[in-house]
Order: sequence, then structure tokens, then C-alpha cells
Amino acid sequence: MTHSRILLFVFGLLAATVRAEKPSCCAEAAAGEPLSALSLYQLEAAFTNDRNESVTLAEFRGRPVVLTMFFASCGYACPLLVGDMTRIRDSLPAEIRDDVAFVLVSFDTERDTPEALAKYRDERALGPQWQLLHGNADAVSELAALLGVKYRQETNGMFSHSNLITVLNREGEIVHQRNGLQGGLDETAAAVAQIEASP
Repeated sequence: MTHSRILLFVFGLLAATVRAEKPSCCAEAAAGEPLSALSLYQLEAAFTNDRNESVTLAEFRGRPVVLTMFFASCGYACPLLVGDMTRIRDSLPAEIRDDVAFVLVSFDTERDTPEALAKYRDERALGPQWQLLHGNADAVSELAALLGVKYRQETNGMFSHSNLITVLNREGEIVHQRNGLQGGLDETAAAVAQIEASP
């Protein structure tokens, strides 16, 4: 083999390596394309999860998200909401179940510390696909407004609130909302599965 042919062979191997390591078009799009005006990921507020890590909603970009707002000391509606979300997760095909993020954002900016949320996770055996988030009053209020969730704190420290489960597509846009407790979940699960089926 001549010297020039050896060089061409080496360059060919390098080019193949670069092509193999280059991220897919979808990964590039997720990282580089601007968010739409409808994306909740435009919200810049930082939340804190139950591991005391700072999290922005934009970190869920690229995954389907099922989200609700709740508070850990809620005795009735919130356990039903979380139960509904668990049923949604269980109804998804096994091969996509772990690709979906299930996000709980607390109304209670004072009591739902990372430690309180970690205890809530343990008590309900919520797996790693679940994110439990705490934010300041402004972050919670802004997110609630974007979701269409109404809430207020009562004199006893509890919260009255909408019972709304929201599905976000990979770009953080609302594609489905389900209002109420313990109703049918087929449409919600179908909305999640449709996102997973899309390129």
C-alpha cells in the first residue's frame, strides 16, 4: 500500500469515527433550537428537588412530562392526584415507562423542604422517574398561572387548589390536561404514549 493510500485509509477511519460520535439530529435540535412561546420551559425560575439539588423545568426538555401541583401534608386530594399519576405510569407500555418524567411541584413553600419531600417519596415508594420540587412563592405562583392552576392558602395552613394533571411534550408545551380526581385516565395515558411515538 502506498503512502498516499495509507493516509486516505486513516482519514477514512477518522471520518467514520466522527460520524459515529456525532449526536443525532433530534439531540441537536433539543439542545440548540429555541423554545416556542408556548413552552413552559421559558420559565427561568429554579426549584429545589428532594435531594436538595437546584432544578429548572427546562432540564426535562426532550422527555414527555406528567406534572401536577400538590403539597405533602394534603390529606385528601393530593394523595388521589399522585395515585392517578401512578395509575397513568402503570398503564404505559413497559418499554416507554421509564422515559417519562413524573413531576410534583409543591404549593407549600415553607413546610415542603427537601427533607419533607424526601420523606414523602419514601412513604409512597416513588421511583427515580419522579421529581419532587419545592420553589419560592414567585416561582410557584408563576408556574400555577401558566398551568391554569388556582390555589390559595387557608387560615389553617392547608391549601385549596385545582386538581389538574398536565402532560407536556418534549418541548415543554401543554398537549393535554385532565381536571378532577379518580376519573378515566385513558386519554391522559394516550397523550403520553403519542409523544413517545413521535420522532
